[in-house]
Amino acid sequence: MEALGFHYHSIDGIYWDESRCYRFTEAEIDAIEDATAALHDCALKAAAHVVEHGRMDEFAIPRAWQPLVRESWQAHERGAPPAFSLFGRMDLVVDGVLPPRLLEYNADTPTACLEASVAQWDWLQAVGPLLVDDADQFNSIHEKLIGAWERLLAAHRARDAQRPARLHFAAVADSAEDWGNVGYLLDTAVQAGWKTFSLPIERIGLAQTEAGLRFVDEFNVPIELLFKLYPWEWLVREDFAEALAQAVSDGTLRVIEPPWKMLLANKAILPVLWELFPGHPNLLPAYFAPEPLGPRYVRKPKLAREGANVTLVDGDFTQSSDGAYGAEGFVYQALAPLPRFGGDHVVVGSWLVDGVPAGMGLREDDSPITRNTSRFVPHYFTSVLST
Repeated sequence: MEALGFHYHSIDGIYWDESRCYRFTEAEIDAIEDATAALHDCALKAAAHVVEHGRMDEFAIPRAWQPLVRESWQAHERGAPPAFSLFGRMDLVVDGVLPPRLLEYNADTPTACLEASVAQWDWLQAVGPLLVDDADQFNSIHEKLIGAWERLLAAHRARDAQRPARLHFAAVADSAEDWGNVGYLLDTAVQAGWKTFSLPIERIGLAQTEAGLRFVDEFNVPIELLFKLYPWEWLVREDFAEALAQAVSDGTLRVIEPPWKMLLANKAILPVLWELFPGHPNLLPAYFAPEPLGPRYVRKPKLAREGANVTLVDGDFTQSSDGAYGAEGFVYQALAPLPRFGGDHVVVGSWLVDGVPAGMGLREDDSPITRNTSRFVPHYFTSVLST
């Protein structure tokens, strides 16, 4: 795993856990892939609805940024490169009985990409022949990432062949997990032909250049295209947010993921989805208040990460996780307990690259609330499930 760049395989004890694996049939994988595609289509329609009907206040998006989110979404609808979206991860409850159902959409800064991509694929190459003759894996993440970067590079060259194809990557300085993901994504961009740079987001600066005020890296190189593993809801509240808004608006800085992803990454999208697609087999009922759900529901902050500040309510029983989120408000989703195998709760993270389903990874925890300390467990599938 370390040879693959997966250096954080044992954070908080056991993170990568190959003491077990999950086995699926081809039909079960098809159901997850189809559900992921259908849910992404619904999410895009929900984003269009929010923009069209002026509902961004419900998402706690600052008023100053709402025009930029709208412009970014409209650019996405036109297929304009500045609104390019690389990837996202949907967390699904998959119990083998009901259709896969959406818990949330990590559409801005999803992690566990390295694990789901090359790490578990390497595991399959090593142990697959020992499992069954036809062991395969729902996993084309690596190839699709390179393909997405190649398409973005082609669009860049078509717009301005003389302009350097420069791509900066940034994350917080002290997160080994974030840098493991960033390093992997940077490598896929290099394979696609990009010239890349990386730096902690804390070292991005503002400088007066011949072309005006620009965001620059630590060597004063202008940053024109930035992949940031840093949430938009944090960026828009930073001291430099006004300058960032101006740079995004005038096109001197393009950001991946684009501003319109603030809509899908916000859990306020869950009640909007249920409002627009009530009864959808891949959705759970969700509202901005708990009353329609009765005594069984999950309360989630609109803006939160890694399972923080989640409360499960099942009649008189409640279970909560701590954290510092919730100031922007909460949403309420029908309780759909994660399936349990061997005493562990498991959630399926289904990946999309450039809007297309690309693979999945599974996280286990002895708690029903999946957290950043939950273990990653590999999977495979066969054409027919046998004993």
